Amino acid sequence: MRFLAGVASLICAVNLIIGKVFSWLALAIVVVCFTVVVQRYLFATSYVWMQDLYIWLNGAMFTAVAGFALLRDDIFYRPAKLRTRAITDLIGVFVFLLPFTWIVYIYSMPFVQRAWGYHEGSANVGGMPGLYILKSFIIVFAALIAAQGIAMAIRSILVLGGRADLVPAAMQYSPDAIKPATTEGAA
Repeated sequence: MRFLAGVASLICAVNLIIGKVFSWLALAIVVVCFTVVVQRYLFATSYVWMQDLYIWLNGAMFTAVAGFALLRDDIFYRPAKLRTRAITDLIGVFVFLLPFTWIVYIYSMPFVQRAWGYHEGSANVGGMPGLYILKSFIIVFAALIAAQGIAMAIRSILVLGGRADLVPAAMQYSPDAIKPATTEGAA
C-alpha cells in the first residue's frame, strides 16, 4: 500500500509541476494577443506567425494542464460519505476516464505521427512552422489525464482498504460533509 501511495504522490507531483509551469502560458497568451492588437491597430502591420502563436500557446496550455486541473461534478459528490466518494472515483476512472484517454491516444497517434513525418507547419501563408509539436500535446494530454486517473484510483483503493492515512496530502478527500443527525431537544 505504501508503494501505491508513493506512485500516487509521484503522479500528483509531476502533474502539479507541469500544471504550474504551463499555467504561465496564460500570461504569454495575453502578451502576444495584446501585441498583435497593438501592431494591427496602431501600426497597421500584422504577422501571421504571431496570430498563430497565441492560438498555439492556448492549445499547449490547456492540454498540458489538464491533469493538474482534473475536475469532477461536485453537485452529487460533495455531500457523499468518504467511502461513497472513493467508490464513485474508482468506477469513474475505470469506466469513463481511462477508456476515454485510450480512445484519444489510439485515434490521435496516427494523426500526430503523420504530422511529424512531414514536419507539418501552419496552414496559413507566413504562419509558424512546427505544428507537429503542438499536435504532440494531444498525446501528452491523454497521458497526463490517464496518469492522474491512475492516481485517483490509487487514492480510492487506499481509502477503501482502510489506509486513508497513506493518501498524499495533495489529493486527500475533504472530510465527510454529511452532518450527524441530532435529536430534537438535545443540547
